[in-house]
Amino acid sequence: MRKKFTLEITSPCSENFDKMIPNSNGSFCNSCMKNVIDLSQKTNSEVAKFISENKDKNICARLKTVQLEEEFQYNETSKINTLKYAAVAASILLVSNVSGQEKEPIKTEINNPKPIDYRVGRVAFSQTENQEISIIIKGKLLNAKTNRPFDLNNFPNLMLTINDSESTIKMSSSGDFLIPVKVLKDSKTLSITITANDYYLSKTIPFDVKSVKKSILSQNIVIAEEELSKVVIMGGLGVNYIPEK
Repeated sequence: MRKKFTLEITSPCSENFDKMIPNSNGSFCNSCMKNVIDLSQKTNSEVAKFISENKDKNICARLKTVQLEEEFQYNETSKINTLKYAAVAASILLVSNVSGQEKEPIKTEINNPKPIDYRVGRVAFSQTENQEISIIIKGKLLNAKTNRPFDLNNFPNLMLTINDSESTIKMSSSGDFLIPVKVLKDSKTLSITITANDYYLSKTIPFDVKSVKKSILSQNIVIAEEELSKVVIMGGLGVNYIPEK
Protein backbone atom coordinates (compact mmCIF):
# COMPACT_ATOMS: atom_id res chain seq x y z
CA MET A 1 0.00 0.00 0.00
CA ARG A 2 1.33 3.44 -0.94
CA LYS A 3 1.43 5.93 1.93
CA LYS A 4 1.48 9.68 1.20
CA PHE A 5 2.27 12.32 3.81
CA THR A 6 3.45 15.87 4.46
CA LEU A 7 5.59 17.25 7.28
CA GLU A 8 4.87 20.06 9.72
CA ILE A 9 6.52 21.89 12.62
CA THR A 10 4.77 20.85 15.79
CA SER A 11 7.07 22.74 18.17
CA PRO A 12 9.79 24.96 16.66
CA CYS A 13 13.18 24.99 18.39
CA SER A 14 15.39 28.07 18.65
CA GLU A 15 18.60 26.19 19.51
CA ASN A 16 21.66 26.67 17.26
CA PHE A 17 22.22 23.45 15.28
CA ASP A 18 25.86 24.37 14.58
CA LYS A 19 26.63 24.38 18.31
CA MET A 20 25.24 20.88 18.87
CA ILE A 21 27.44 17.77 19.08
CA PRO A 22 27.62 16.13 15.61
CA ASN A 23 27.00 12.41 15.15
CA SER A 24 26.27 10.02 12.27
CA ASN A 25 22.55 10.94 12.09
CA GLY A 26 22.63 14.65 12.90
CA SER A 27 23.57 16.37 16.15
CA PHE A 28 22.87 15.92 19.86
CA CYS A 29 21.07 18.78 21.62
CA ASN A 30 22.18 19.28 25.21
CA SER A 31 19.17 21.50 25.97
CA CYS A 32 16.53 18.81 25.45
CA MET A 33 18.96 15.86 25.65
CA LYS A 34 17.73 14.48 22.33
CA ASN A 35 19.20 13.71 18.95
CA VAL A 36 18.23 16.12 16.15
CA ILE A 37 18.11 14.26 12.81
CA ASP A 38 19.40 16.32 9.88
CA LEU A 39 16.95 15.74 7.00
CA SER A 40 17.76 19.03 5.26
CA GLN A 41 20.28 17.51 2.83
CA LYS A 42 18.34 14.30 2.09
CA THR A 43 16.32 13.59 -1.05
CA ASN A 44 12.54 13.05 -0.95
CA SER A 45 12.98 9.29 -1.21
CA GLU A 46 15.51 9.28 1.64
CA VAL A 47 13.15 11.31 3.84
CA ALA A 48 10.26 8.96 3.00
CA LYS A 49 12.40 5.93 3.84
CA PHE A 50 13.42 7.47 7.17
CA ILE A 51 9.80 8.25 8.11
CA SER A 52 8.63 4.74 7.15
CA GLU A 53 11.30 3.21 9.40
CA ASN A 54 10.71 5.60 12.33
CA LYS A 55 7.01 6.50 12.07
CA ASP A 56 6.25 5.31 15.62
CA LYS A 57 9.04 7.35 17.23
CA ASN A 58 9.14 10.88 18.62
CA ILE A 59 11.47 12.62 16.18
CA CYS A 60 13.37 15.90 16.39
CA ALA A 61 14.62 16.95 12.97
CA ARG A 62 16.24 19.71 10.94
CA LEU A 63 14.48 20.61 7.66
CA LYS A 64 14.49 23.23 4.91
CA THR A 65 11.27 25.22 4.86
CA VAL A 66 10.63 24.12 1.26
CA GLN A 67 10.38 20.53 2.51
CA LEU A 68 7.32 21.55 4.53
CA GLU A 69 5.55 22.29 1.23
CA GLU A 70 6.36 18.95 -0.40
CA GLU A 71 4.47 15.65 -0.50
CA PHE A 72 6.32 12.42 0.32
CA GLN A 73 5.34 8.80 -0.24
CA TYR A 74 6.55 5.28 0.48
CA ASN A 75 5.27 1.75 -0.07
CA GLU A 76 4.07 -0.06 3.04
CA THR A 77 4.06 -3.86 2.71
CA SER A 78 1.80 -5.99 4.89
CA LYS A 79 3.70 -8.49 7.05
CA ILE A 80 0.99 -11.12 6.39
CA ASN A 81 1.39 -10.72 2.64
CA THR A 82 5.17 -10.87 3.00
CA LEU A 83 4.91 -14.20 4.86
CA LYS A 84 2.43 -15.50 2.26
CA TYR A 85 4.72 -14.59 -0.62
CA ALA A 86 7.68 -16.18 1.17
CA ALA A 87 5.71 -19.42 1.66
CA VAL A 88 4.66 -19.48 -2.03
CA ALA A 89 8.24 -18.82 -3.12
CA ALA A 90 9.48 -21.67 -0.91
CA SER A 91 6.85 -24.01 -2.39
CA ILE A 92 7.82 -23.11 -5.94
CA LEU A 93 11.48 -23.65 -5.10
CA LEU A 94 10.69 -27.09 -3.59
CA VAL A 95 8.64 -28.20 -6.62
CA SER A 96 11.32 -26.93 -8.98
CA ASN A 97 14.00 -28.94 -7.17
CA VAL A 98 11.88 -32.13 -7.33
CA SER A 99 11.09 -31.62 -10.99
CA GLY A 100 14.73 -30.99 -11.72
CA GLN A 101 15.71 -34.30 -10.12
CA GLU A 102 13.10 -36.26 -12.12
CA LYS A 103 14.05 -34.99 -15.53
CA GLU A 104 17.03 -36.31 -17.43
CA PRO A 105 19.16 -33.61 -18.98
CA ILE A 106 18.58 -33.47 -22.71
CA LYS A 107 21.69 -33.88 -24.79
CA THR A 108 21.88 -31.52 -27.70
CA GLU A 109 24.29 -31.26 -30.58
CA ILE A 110 25.07 -27.84 -31.90
CA ASN A 111 25.38 -27.70 -35.67
CA ASN A 112 26.83 -24.64 -37.33
CA PRO A 113 26.47 -25.12 -41.06
CA LYS A 114 27.62 -21.56 -41.74
CA PRO A 115 31.36 -21.05 -41.20
CA ILE A 116 32.37 -18.33 -38.76
CA ASP A 117 33.97 -15.38 -40.55
CA TYR A 118 37.19 -14.26 -38.83
CA ARG A 119 39.01 -11.13 -39.81
CA VAL A 120 42.57 -10.23 -38.96
CA GLY A 121 44.02 -6.78 -39.19
CA ARG A 122 44.81 -3.52 -37.48
CA VAL A 123 42.17 -2.14 -35.14
CA ALA A 124 41.05 1.42 -35.80
CA PHE A 125 39.03 3.50 -33.35
CA SER A 126 37.55 6.97 -33.25
CA GLN A 127 38.30 9.19 -30.28
CA THR A 128 35.66 11.72 -29.24
CA GLU A 129 37.15 15.10 -28.49
CA ASN A 130 36.89 16.10 -24.86
CA GLN A 131 34.85 19.31 -24.77
CA GLU A 132 35.53 20.10 -21.11
CA ILE A 133 37.57 23.24 -20.42
CA SER A 134 39.02 24.78 -17.28
CA ILE A 135 38.23 28.42 -16.57
CA ILE A 136 38.26 30.91 -13.71
CA ILE A 137 35.05 32.71 -12.81
CA LYS A 138 35.39 35.99 -10.97
CA GLY A 139 32.91 38.64 -9.91
CA LYS A 140 30.72 39.71 -7.01
CA LEU A 141 27.85 37.98 -5.23
CA LEU A 142 25.19 40.69 -4.93
CA ASN A 143 21.82 41.12 -3.26
CA ALA A 144 19.22 41.82 -5.97
CA LYS A 145 17.29 44.20 -3.71
CA THR A 146 20.23 46.50 -2.94
CA ASN A 147 22.65 45.57 -5.74
CA ARG A 148 25.25 45.41 -2.98
CA PRO A 149 27.03 42.47 -1.27
CA PHE A 150 24.96 40.47 1.23
CA ASP A 151 24.99 41.63 4.85
CA LEU A 152 27.08 39.00 6.62
CA ASN A 153 25.35 39.83 9.91
CA ASN A 154 22.11 38.50 8.42
CA PHE A 155 23.83 35.70 6.47
CA PRO A 156 26.84 34.52 8.52
CA ASN A 157 29.32 32.05 7.02
CA LEU A 158 28.13 32.85 3.51
CA MET A 159 29.71 30.33 1.09
CA LEU A 160 29.63 30.03 -2.72
CA THR A 161 30.30 26.96 -4.90
CA ILE A 162 30.08 26.82 -8.71
CA ASN A 163 29.62 23.60 -10.73
CA ASP A 164 30.43 21.43 -7.69
CA SER A 165 34.02 22.64 -7.88
CA GLU A 166 36.49 21.65 -5.18
CA SER A 167 36.94 25.35 -4.37
CA THR A 168 34.26 26.85 -2.13
CA ILE A 169 34.64 30.55 -1.40
CA LYS A 170 33.74 32.03 1.98
CA MET A 171 32.36 35.42 1.08
CA SER A 172 33.84 38.62 2.49
CA SER A 173 31.97 41.88 3.05
CA SER A 174 33.09 42.99 -0.43
CA GLY A 175 31.23 40.13 -2.09
CA ASP A 176 34.22 39.31 -4.34
CA PHE A 177 34.86 35.75 -5.47
CA LEU A 178 37.34 33.95 -7.76
CA ILE A 179 36.64 30.25 -8.38
CA PRO A 180 38.36 27.82 -10.81
CA VAL A 181 35.80 25.47 -12.44
CA LYS A 182 35.46 23.00 -15.30
CA VAL A 183 32.73 23.49 -17.89
CA LEU A 184 31.65 21.94 -21.17
CA LYS A 185 32.08 24.11 -24.26
CA ASP A 186 28.47 23.63 -25.28
CA SER A 187 27.07 24.22 -21.78
CA LYS A 188 24.48 27.00 -21.47
CA THR A 189 24.27 27.17 -17.66
CA LEU A 190 26.34 27.15 -14.50
CA SER A 191 25.22 25.42 -11.31
CA ILE A 192 25.68 27.50 -8.16
CA THR A 193 25.22 26.58 -4.50
CA ILE A 194 25.00 29.17 -1.72
CA THR A 195 24.96 28.34 1.99
CA ALA A 196 24.92 30.54 5.09
CA ASN A 197 24.38 28.76 8.40
CA ASP A 198 20.65 27.95 8.20
CA TYR A 199 20.21 29.22 4.62
CA TYR A 200 20.59 27.24 1.39
CA LEU A 201 20.17 27.81 -2.35
CA SER A 202 20.93 25.68 -5.40
CA LYS A 203 20.10 26.97 -8.89
CA THR A 204 21.42 27.42 -12.42
CA ILE A 205 22.41 30.68 -14.06
CA PRO A 206 23.05 31.45 -17.77
CA PHE A 207 26.49 30.75 -19.21
CA ASP A 208 27.97 31.67 -22.60
CA VAL A 209 31.40 30.28 -23.47
CA LYS A 210 31.92 33.25 -25.83
CA SER A 211 32.11 35.49 -22.77
CA VAL A 212 35.25 33.64 -21.58
CA LYS A 213 38.37 35.68 -22.36
CA LYS A 214 41.79 34.09 -21.86
CA SER A 215 40.21 31.36 -19.68
CA ILE A 216 38.57 33.96 -17.41
CA LEU A 217 34.85 34.67 -17.12
CA SER A 218 33.92 37.94 -15.43
CA GLN A 219 30.35 37.61 -14.19
CA ASN A 220 28.50 38.92 -11.15
CA ILE A 221 25.94 36.66 -9.49
CA VAL A 222 22.79 38.51 -8.39
CA ILE A 223 20.48 36.68 -5.97
CA ALA A 224 17.23 37.76 -4.30
CA GLU A 225 17.14 37.17 -0.53
CA GLU A 226 13.85 35.33 -0.92
CA GLU A 227 15.58 32.64 -2.99
CA LEU A 228 17.63 31.53 0.02
CA SER A 229 15.62 28.82 1.79
CA LYS A 230 15.85 28.93 5.58
CA VAL A 231 16.66 25.67 7.30
CA VAL A 232 14.67 25.25 10.50
CA ILE A 233 15.10 22.99 13.52
CA MET A 234 12.06 21.14 14.81
CA GLY A 235 11.50 20.32 18.43
CA GLY A 236 9.12 17.64 17.21
CA LEU A 237 8.41 16.36 13.70
CA GLY A 238 4.73 16.12 12.72
CA VAL A 239 3.69 13.68 9.98
CA ASN A 240 0.32 14.24 8.26
CA TYR A 241 -0.83 11.18 6.30
CA ILE A 242 -2.92 11.85 3.19
CA PRO A 243 -5.88 9.44 2.72
CA GLU A 244 -6.05 7.55 -0.57
CA LYS A 245 -8.78 8.75 -2.90
